[in-house]
Amino acid sequence: MVSPLNHLSETLAGAVASAGGSVVRVEARRRMPASGIVWSAGGHILTAHHVIESDEGMMVGLPDGNEVSATLVGRDPATDLAMLKADATGLAAPIWADPEALRVGHIALALGRPGRTVRATLGIVSAKGGAWRTPSGGQVEAYLQTDAAMYPGFSGGPLVDASGGVIGMNTTAMAPGNTVVMPIPAVRRVVEALLSHGKVRRGYLGISTQPVRLPDAYAREVGQETGLLVAAVEAGSPADRGGLLLGDTVVSMGGERVRHLDDLQAHLGGERIGSPVAVRVLRGGRLQDVTVTVGERG
Repeated sequence: MVSPLNHLSETLAGAVASAGGSVVRVEARRRMPASGIVWSAGGHILTAHHVIESDEGMMVGLPDGNEVSATLVGRDPATDLAMLKADATGLAAPIWADPEALRVGHIALALGRPGRTVRATLGIVSAKGGAWRTPSGGQVEAYLQTDAAMYPGFSGGPLVDASGGVIGMNTTAMAPGNTVVMPIPAVRRVVEALLSHGKVRRGYLGISTQPVRLPDAYAREVGQETGLLVAAVEAGSPADRGGLLLGDTVVSMGGERVRHLDDLQAHLGGERIGSPVAVRVLRGGRLQDVTVTVGERG
């Protein structure tokens, strides 16, 4: 009779074997190599942006032991995602798991291949979060955290459920002291942009702001307590050309409230690039609209 512990042990080993065939080594920095996940049989490799120090001379170590050259398709620093194209075909993409089926406390495995063989650590899903603004300004629909140990070289590798399905990509660069897992649905949106444009297109105004409390009378009029004080306007920027001024307090954009920096960034999606948008500001004791054509962040 197989004991429950032995059964669990065999199940986890099977999960590592199943997912490990889709984990590669990424050599794109001077120190220890990192990891990557096979995205397609044709050689597309998902990895972490922060592990790529040079776009030249990149190599990918395949599960069969072969090494092939790779080129950069695109990267998004704001979500720490990058897509490579390895000079290989017939690779095995993993089974993609549904992060929505996960609950806090479920067993999870972090996999990496900083060397020739796949490595694994065990932990649990320690937190699930909703929409999140990354420290670099990227917007992600959801995120996960795990307490599985991330050894050097594990960034860019997958978090795997007990069945061997890939939940998302691990990165240690998004939140100091914590491992953030980018769930596959959020990854797909970024990957589509990288494959199409080589980057994620984001809008740009060219202002620096800080949140301020609105005077009571104006707070009642606009139905919000805070806005964003314009502390600097970049010369020649969309904001400068549109007439935004130092000292303006932004309270809405496109008819939607702007109370915090996250609100402003949420209104600067790629779909607004090149479009004129009405920006309502408090200027000199009066509310007025300024039309700004949203630019594209370089």
